[in-house]
Amino acid sequence: MQLRYAFRLDPTPGQCNALARAFGCARVVYNDAIAARERARAAGETFHTATVLSKTLITEAKKTRERRWLGDVSAVVLQQSLRDAESAYRNFFASLMGARKGARVGAPRLKSRKDNRQSVRFTVNARWKITRSAKLLLPKIGEVKVRWSRTLPTTPSSVTVIKDAAGRYFASFVIETDPEQDRTRFSEPDSDTAVGIDLGLTHFAVLSDGTKIASPRFLRRAEKKLKKAQRELSRKQKGSRNRAKARLKVARAYAKVTDARREFHHQLSTQLIRVNQAVAVEDLAVSGLARTKLAKSVHDAGWSQFLHMLEYKAQRYGRTFVRIGRFEPTSQVCSTCGHREGPKPLEVREWTCPACGTLHDRDHNAAKNIKAAGLAVSVCGAQVRPERVPAPRGEAGSHGIRTGARASQRHSTGPEGQNP
Repeated sequence: MQLRYAFRLDPTPGQCNALARAFGCARVVYNDAIAARERARAAGETFHTATVLSKTLITEAKKTRERRWLGDVSAVVLQQSLRDAESAYRNFFASLMGARKGARVGAPRLKSRKDNRQSVRFTVNARWKITRSAKLLLPKIGEVKVRWSRTLPTTPSSVTVIKDAAGRYFASFVIETDPEQDRTRFSEPDSDTAVGIDLGLTHFAVLSDGTKIASPRFLRRAEKKLKKAQRELSRKQKGSRNRAKARLKVARAYAKVTDARREFHHQLSTQLIRVNQAVAVEDLAVSGLARTKLAKSVHDAGWSQFLHMLEYKAQRYGRTFVRIGRFEPTSQVCSTCGHREGPKPLEVREWTCPACGTLHDRDHNAAKNIKAAGLAVSVCGAQVRPERVPAPRGEAGSHGIRTGARASQRHSTGPEGQNP
């Protein structure tokens, strides 16, 4: 599988100017491609292919006085910018046709030079390389110092240089991992080792074995510092250098919170994947919960990022990852006898099963039910909750009560006996 390895870069002031030039040229080519396609759409013409756009927007544009500065950067950077525009249109059309999963994707928009995040991509054709002195050699930029935190498992196929909102530079390498080598990296756990995870806000996660993982609440702990930085930013005059410095200070404060949360998610997900053969979680409607009064706490927890890490690490290291349907009544069913008690308000953290008399912790009981449902799916491949099936054409809508042999024959006939 393909993964990304990101490392911090320390470019010199001259290299920062060269990277800014590359960011600007890539942005201009991207915007020219969007404008050319919009003009073709308005004129009722067919969209130009990437080959035609490459010839007109890059090769011929370099010969003009208005765009001759495009030759100051690597041609691969400009070609990749055209590919990004083409991919944006492809995703937009696929979303319109319903062929793309996820939320609806809007039409591609023009990029601004004031965007806080900028990036350029170098492929193998750009002839970039890692030198013997462990520096990253980029065409028309030079040898950039890299903070290597780990070794690359294989030779990267491409590298993307990113400048984030906090003014930091990163090199993101695309790595093709070896499946056999990945599965031998962690020792194989027992075949019956499985865990169910119930995510929450009071505790970040409660495991089926009773372990409770406290919620770090990185955003809540940094609120005082963030409020002070935001207040200083609001008092600066727009367009001034002091306002730019204040904006950078706010961005760095938020970046610190984001990095701490990501590190926590990485460590916890790696630990769970290392010691368990199967991991079951509940498929939460995070986008819906993020529109409630608990929005700040939901965003602070970062459930979606954590579940994404669990999923790709399970796939990489040969573990089983199961998502339980969000409508499964994990908090209503007794994990001991299976009795369903019914819905309970959130303030009820403990309850006693009326059938067997077992005292349950709400989150621990839900985690055990998630584990049981996950094992049912992973072992037999059955759905935890039956999928929706279309109603037979003869039974759709309201009907009167059927009596006699015709009614009994109607109900005893299976799907094969239904009339079209």
